[in-house]
Amino acid sequence: MQYPIWDVTIGGGMLMAIVAITHVIVAHFAIGGGLVIAVSETLSVRRGDRDLRDLAKRSSLMLILVSTVFGAISGVGIWVVAGLISPGAISDLIHTYVWGWAIEWTFFVVEIVAALVYYTTWGKISKGAHLMVGWIYFVAAYLSLVVINGIITFMLTPGRWLETGQFWDGFFNPTYWPSLLLRTGLCAMMATAFMMFAVQRAAADARPRLIRYLGWWMVGGALVSYAGYRWWEASLPESVLALFRGDAPLLESLAATRSLTLWALAAALVLAAVLFVAVPRAGRTATAIVVAIAAFAFFGGYERLREGVRKPFLIHSHMFSNGLKVADIETVNAEGMVAHSGWVAARAGDGAIGIGEQIFRTQCASCHTLDGYQGIRSALPTVADMLAVADADTAAAAFAAECAACHRDDFTADDVGGMLPSVDDIRADPEMIRDLNHGMITATLARLRDLGDFYVDADRTTMIPTHEADIPYMPPFVGTDEDLEALASYLASLDAPPGAPGDRVAELGGER
Repeated sequence: MQYPIWDVTIGGGMLMAIVAITHVIVAHFAIGGGLVIAVSETLSVRRGDRDLRDLAKRSSLMLILVSTVFGAISGVGIWVVAGLISPGAISDLIHTYVWGWAIEWTFFVVEIVAALVYYTTWGKISKGAHLMVGWIYFVAAYLSLVVINGIITFMLTPGRWLETGQFWDGFFNPTYWPSLLLRTGLCAMMATAFMMFAVQRAAADARPRLIRYLGWWMVGGALVSYAGYRWWEASLPESVLALFRGDAPLLESLAATRSLTLWALAAALVLAAVLFVAVPRAGRTATAIVVAIAAFAFFGGYERLREGVRKPFLIHSHMFSNGLKVADIETVNAEGMVAHSGWVAARAGDGAIGIGEQIFRTQCASCHTLDGYQGIRSALPTVADMLAVADADTAAAAFAAECAACHRDDFTADDVGGMLPSVDDIRADPEMIRDLNHGMITATLARLRDLGDFYVDADRTTMIPTHEADIPYMPPFVGTDEDLEALASYLASLDAPPGAPGDRVAELGGER
């Protein structure tokens, strides 16, 4: 909360997802491709298989172009984006795992050097020496995954680190081994997805055999990935599972992501088994694209799910998605945002709305944009919305469309209709709706501040059971009464976006 906010229209989380998912697809190809290429060359040497050797050689060019160029650039992109949207979390991770990252970067340097040497020495050094370089590449690449996996999984399941603060307690956390198994399978899947395009250039008589060979890698990788995924889910605490599992998941979007993820894996497995293994002559460019899309969808879905189930944290039970640490809730509530954020203090002379705007940027903008991804402005009701909820004929539909996302558990359409004035009264005095809207915002923020008591009282030496919280997927609001009123005033002052249907209650207080 001490850092400046980087505003991104599509939302920092969405930008991070785009950069990170494309990077990890390529990065896992870099690892899996290293394994499949090294095994392929080894077999070609032992069997004298010229076609298999040519496949390894063509694939090594793809490995260089895709992984060491795009992979390296997108890896830097992850650091840039993460440092801008979540500087507090990056700071904590560096302080905790700086030596882990240093080791991972060492493996990465070995990986890059080995890849360049491997590709440029085909036919120039002995077969044994060339094979050794290929295996060095794979081992360095896989050890890079072994290290980074510990840091990634730590953010979701910190394990005993919450109690001890020790490096190894966080590194070998409850989801470390399941995730490593899952990602090992993914490496094989990504390798097949990319190398299937290289095999299309093989001689026509050799192509079916090579396609079947790669198909077995895809099938094996899919099965290993599925085993790892099931183990991963079984290792998650109830507070995390409640977000996306069960009859009434707390976040239906994550439940839908899980369903998509598993169906995509099933599709990749079945298609690879049929098109590549059973009928390898069907393994053409078009079918390779279809299988690759299914494999990428599975990987992307899993990454989206893994990131999403951390809600409301960046580092579970330690730091919220907006950079607030659980340990700081009481202090900020007592002393206020001006005392704890220089960016809020800089707006102290701008009145309540100016302070509220900066508090929004500090506490809310990590998840909500104004008009883009999870836009907060569109969540504010219009006068037309209020009239629709107040009208008995349209109340149920209007409540479901405009209110239920936030009030499905605490209010019904009848409750809201009973609190609102009649339609005629609203039309006669629309200013009352502006006051009511401001009051609803204030009440919601008060509820979010009360949420802080749940985290203050929780046992922070173990993962906090967030599913027992009043609002389990949002950070608490922190600050004084004045801070709360400032944020409420700012939200109630937002004007309608250009071209939006209807007028914001908060801005106009009535109909045009």
